[in-house]
Amino acid sequence: MSTTSGPRTPAAPPPAASARGSVDDPVFAERYRAMSSRDARFDGQFITGVHSTGIYCRPSCPAMTPKPSNVSFYLTAAAAHEAGLRACKRCLPDAVPGSPDWNIRDDLAARAMRLIGDGTVEREGVPGLAHRLGYTARHLTRVLVAEVGASPLALARAHRAQTARVLLTGTDLSITDVAFAAGFGSVRQFNDTITAVYERTPSALRAGARVADRAGTPGDDAAMPGSAIRLLLPARAPFDGPGLLGFLRQRAVAGVERCTTDGYERTLRLPHGSATLWVTLTGTSAAPALACEARLDSLADLAPLVSRVRRLFDLDADAQAIDTALADDPALAGSVRTTAGMRVPGSLDPEETLFRALLGQQVSVASARTALGRLTSALGDRIAGDPAGETAAASGAPEHPRPEQADSTAPTLLFPTAARIAADGREMLRGPAARIDTIVRVAEALATGELVLDVGESRADLTARLTALRGIGPWTAGYVAMRVLGSPDILLTSDLALRQGAERLGLPARAADLAAHGSRWAPWRSYAGMHLWRSAAAATPQKPEGTAGPRAASGNGAAPLR
Repeated sequence: MSTTSGPRTPAAPPPAASARGSVDDPVFAERYRAMSSRDARFDGQFITGVHSTGIYCRPSCPAMTPKPSNVSFYLTAAAAHEAGLRACKRCLPDAVPGSPDWNIRDDLAARAMRLIGDGTVEREGVPGLAHRLGYTARHLTRVLVAEVGASPLALARAHRAQTARVLLTGTDLSITDVAFAAGFGSVRQFNDTITAVYERTPSALRAGARVADRAGTPGDDAAMPGSAIRLLLPARAPFDGPGLLGFLRQRAVAGVERCTTDGYERTLRLPHGSATLWVTLTGTSAAPALACEARLDSLADLAPLVSRVRRLFDLDADAQAIDTALADDPALAGSVRTTAGMRVPGSLDPEETLFRALLGQQVSVASARTALGRLTSALGDRIAGDPAGETAAASGAPEHPRPEQADSTAPTLLFPTAARIAADGREMLRGPAARIDTIVRVAEALATGELVLDVGESRADLTARLTALRGIGPWTAGYVAMRVLGSPDILLTSDLALRQGAERLGLPARAADLAAHGSRWAPWRSYAGMHLWRSAAAATPQKPEGTAGPRAASGNGAAPLR
């Protein structure tokens, strides 16, 4: 971990904790300097354990700097818990952006961390997590303890504690409801865990948050009654939030999502039911954040919802390091200065992302949006009730601006399931027969379980599974990996619009030459590609995008940014 804003490159996984006080260890020394300077850029990237006080903190904690001999550094809160440390009451070290390492790395530990963040252990247990990753539970435990300092159970325990804190400080749910919504098996287990992690009972943790709110100090979260919840999700600065909203606005599918200049609203499926989500930009340029309001069928889905929103908006990216690395290339320096903190949009639903990519092949953004809207109108399920109206009634005037709730364009449909597209899609889809065949074939594979998409895949495995299906080529597989896995180092040089953007910036326009030039952007080629696409869109915003040369005719090309 470097304390400069230079590029962070993938390397061998760092140890879970440096030896206490080893100032001669370069990793320890660099982290200690970052902690001593209270540099908020490193919040979430590592945790400071202070053994003299028995607490762990975020690097930017304003408390007095401890002696090196009293300090250890950890990659996860769970590792600090396992070392017998408690969370700092002053800096709330779990209320920060997450570590970007789990996207930069593509090894077993990183894939496991992505699935744990999505709530897999709560739903399927450690055996289910291990099965998804293709290893035994014993081997997975050994790897995680060695590389991140905690077992899957300890990591899930920390994850549940963080979710419980959100619910305690941000809702009026009863203590019992919070316990089971956060994934605990009993109220006793919940009480013991919260007391051990935060050194306060659940009731005291809630009361402290209420006192802070009355004192005018915003907490990490605020909430509305019932299953309608407000959250504040921090991002690393700089953050190109307007650019992300513009991306989503241009591709909003009628019935499922819509955007305003500062907000995004949509429906989505989660493991235990559906949800309606509103997101608006908030915070400052130095401390950007998303204000989220969500109505959930089941509060057990809170943790996966937060994880997926963070991934959609790429909140955990190390934006300063990325910008610094890309700006070293004079061809990209101007774009980086103009748009600092550009993000790679993620995915709320991997299957939906794949269908959107397939339906967007060789057509304009507007045409793809129309086709997706038609498909959703015919095959999408309608959400129960009127969540926008109910939320307004429950909470009074909304705290964060969002589209007028009486607007007939409010999202009321869920994107069609793979099973529904497999059964009825052929009657509804329009366009080349080869593309329709591919979409239906993919839907059948997803519906039967022959094809599985989730954040626990490695890039190589996901690419191999997708390209094994007739009609899906390297472009589509790479694009889905970039969006679903958050892979930061994919440059889709077969994409026509991307090459047009490169040419506009004075870069090579031939795919092979651009790939050769782009090697200097590693490991941030996905972000470089976003700059190239932004350049192309600025020149020809309405032009069909993404035809990937001769392979596009057989269904192997796809329009970018679907």
